[in-house]
Amino acid sequence: MANKSFYNEILTYHNMSPLHKHELPEANMVLEGVNPSCGDDIVLKLLVEDGVIKNGAFTGDGCAISQASCDIMIDMLIGKKAEEAKMLYDLFMKMIKGTVTDEEIDILEEAGALKDISHMPARVKCAVLGWRTLNEMLWDPEN
Repeated sequence: MANKSFYNEILTYHNMSPLHKHELPEANMVLEGVNPSCGDDIVLKLLVEDGVIKNGAFTGDGCAISQASCDIMIDMLIGKKAEEAKMLYDLFMKMIKGTVTDEEIDILEEAGALKDISHMPARVKCAVLGWRTLNEMLWDPEN
């Protein structure tokens, strides 16, 4: 039960005191992500130079899970190359589907706090909103 409490603390911290929820005027990549089923709405902003995510932020409104997940995601991405970010995205989505190993959860660091979301289908879209927006921004050929 201690782990569940620890995970709840992580989510509460990132929801109540997000480090990356602010404007980012120097962002050179900006994309809105919307979850129409619940109304969560974020705008993901990244500063990417030479294939490296130098800075990131988000604005918008949503439930505690969507806000915390986005904040945790940005924290993990800063300083990473796009390829590393893609690997983290893939691992996160694998975790949400419930097919991730314990070793892979360790790689996800604080994002691992969202592992139990896979058992709550109504909250999955909340947890993946920022991650799907990132995927669309960086790798979706339609974008």
